Amino acid sequence: MTVFVEAPARLHFGMLDLRGSLGRRYGGVGAGLPTPSVSVSATLSKTLTVNGEPGAIDAATQAARRFLARYGPECGAELTIHRTLPAHRGLGSGTQLALATARALAELYQLPVPVVDLAQVVGRAQRSAIGTYVFGLGGCVLEGGRRTDTSDPRPAPLVSRLPIPPAWRCVLALPAASPGVSGAEEARAFASLPPPPERDAERVAHLVLMGLWPALADAEFEAFGAHLSELQRINGRWFAAAQGGTYAPGPSTELIAALTAWGATGVGQSSWGPAVYALAPDEAAGKTLANQVREWLAARVGGAGGGAGGRDGGTVYEGPFSHSGATIGRSGSG
Repeated sequence: MTVFVEAPARLHFGMLDLRGSLGRRYGGVGAGLPTPSVSVSATLSKTLTVNGEPGAIDAATQAARRFLARYGPECGAELTIHRTLPAHRGLGSGTQLALATARALAELYQLPVPVVDLAQVVGRAQRSAIGTYVFGLGGCVLEGGRRTDTSDPRPAPLVSRLPIPPAWRCVLALPAASPGVSGAEEARAFASLPPPPERDAERVAHLVLMGLWPALADAEFEAFGAHLSELQRINGRWFAAAQGGTYAPGPSTELIAALTAWGATGVGQSSWGPAVYALAPDEAAGKTLANQVREWLAARVGGAGGGAGGRDGGTVYEGPFSHSGATIGRSGSG
């Protein structure tokens, strides 16, 4: 039997509290996109082998070894990485690959392991759990942050998950730009950030609880987009000292300004970028906005737009949000 797992890209819409004055730090809101995605397959084997893109093999091997050490020390598998997310672009590439690898092994050996346990075993969700819940559930997820008085390795708790209306579209642009910070560099960046004003954290909590979440529950597109844009602006100020501005300098900042000038809503940067997104109320509006972004990227590098990208200015995706998280398929028998 071969098990196939396809995992969505993760968009990080914003954090709730960098201060931690109420006993929990970070928290956040995010969602998943089925395109681009991670695709991994696993087949029974006596030993562990990993095939695929060279840059992803080490990470998948590490995740597989951690999973097998916890759940099946005598077991192995032949893993194949068919597709990965662009690394360090703000899409949660490391988390989604690690979780897809672990889920493929769990399904292969018929082990009903919850996604939060998978994340803990493979060493993910140590700061944000958005990628974990996007992988497991899809939709728009709200997580409650990590406790400040303990080293509990479990992911932050899921507070709420709401479906995103299927008609809504997301336009995702990956400008040709320097990668976002990650790993040890990211840890240093967080350590260097000054705590934001307490009123900022209060404003974000009010914005999410009484603005963003009710708008999503009632499928109010314009209100949801406006609240999301404001959440992004506040978060951007929190991270400006580490990333050199409200958004990543260069094409990400310029594209967000262009999208805002065009009247787009729900505009922001995912995590450290350079990924930039904007929302559209339906498929037709999404395709129109995506083409506009492609033309902008192409013009920025002096080329002509076409296809998914803008002639080396970057890549643009357009489509609905993930509604169910990672998908699992099987072939053969076992």
